[in-house]
Amino acid sequence: MDIYEHAKPSKRKDGGLVVVFRDYSELKQKDKVIKYLSFHDQLTGLYNRRFFLEELARLDKERNLPIALVMADVNGLKLANDAFGYKTGDSLLKKIAGIISHECRADDIIARIGGDEFAIVLPKTDPEQASRFAARINEVLAYEKPDKVVLSLAIGFAVKQDASDNMEEIFRRAEDDMYRQRITNSAGVKARMIVLILNSLYEKNAREMNHSKRVGVLCEEIASELHFSKEDANQMRTAGMLHDIGKIRIDENILKKPEDLDDTEWREIMQHPEIGYRILSSVNGFSEIAVYVLQHQERWDGTGYPKALKGEDISVQARIIGVAAAYDAMISERPYGDAFSEERAVQEIKEYAGSQFDPYIARAFVEKVLGKPW
Repeated sequence: MDIYEHAKPSKRKDGGLVVVFRDYSELKQKDKVIKYLSFHDQLTGLYNRRFFLEELARLDKERNLPIALVMADVNGLKLANDAFGYKTGDSLLKKIAGIISHECRADDIIARIGGDEFAIVLPKTDPEQASRFAARINEVLAYEKPDKVVLSLAIGFAVKQDASDNMEEIFRRAEDDMYRQRITNSAGVKARMIVLILNSLYEKNAREMNHSKRVGVLCEEIASELHFSKEDANQMRTAGMLHDIGKIRIDENILKKPEDLDDTEWREIMQHPEIGYRILSSVNGFSEIAVYVLQHQERWDGTGYPKALKGEDISVQARIIGVAAAYDAMISERPYGDAFSEERAVQEIKEYAGSQFDPYIARAFVEKVLGKPW
């Protein structure tokens, strides 16, 4: 117990002192917490940017040369957050922080200096040792096999070997090296993440896997009948397969609910095009498809979502997905109703051509893809 004492003269006629004793253990503990948080990152427990910069200046002495400065950026953190939520992203950061800490020595300084960036100061470490350190980190990450995400860092470093070297310049060189690594590795990591996201969605709901594959085939067939190039038709197949990727963030119980959805549940469902857009737009090579995914629930008459686009303001690719996805949904078993016959589904496409569907694409689909009379 921590005791605080305070004495003051008594107001009684016979004089004396009044001594007050107070237990200030709780106050002292709060002060410790505040002090800890002022120097540490609350999520990972590593040092924060403020403490890192102070320690970098303190260690920048000739007796510590050579000093290696290592910068590491988490590949795909935003993608993990968009697909699975911030709890998954936070778990990813804590996992990586633990791996880095395990590979460091007691005197090394490890800090989280940004949302997805870590920095490590390695005193008395030459370039070869710094390179081996980075290789060890990457080797450990490669052995980790989390279910939902890819553990990957873009790691760069620079070494101060002479007292005349400017530490700010060393910092800049380490950052530049890290950014080069990120450019080299990021696309591959994000492509692997897309596969993991799809697998997670399909594990939640096998019906979504079958639906997505069939929609991809139908989109390619429609595009071919509309005289798209082979490359663009292939892109449409990919877009069809990915059109519902945003459902990864939708509660599984909503996706499988056999009854009508209430207003709150519908609002959640209606978020999936925007979630899909955020996921895909962060991946090189998927930026165009991201737009088609964003628009695939828009309607020809302007009553769709999320932006209530109308007519040709909707990309032709999104209009193709709209027809293909609606048709496949109608002829497939659904939690909320029986599958339609092919004839009834064709009749629905005809009925809603000009309101829900682009009438030209709807007719091309019925006549040329399905081989049915209009």
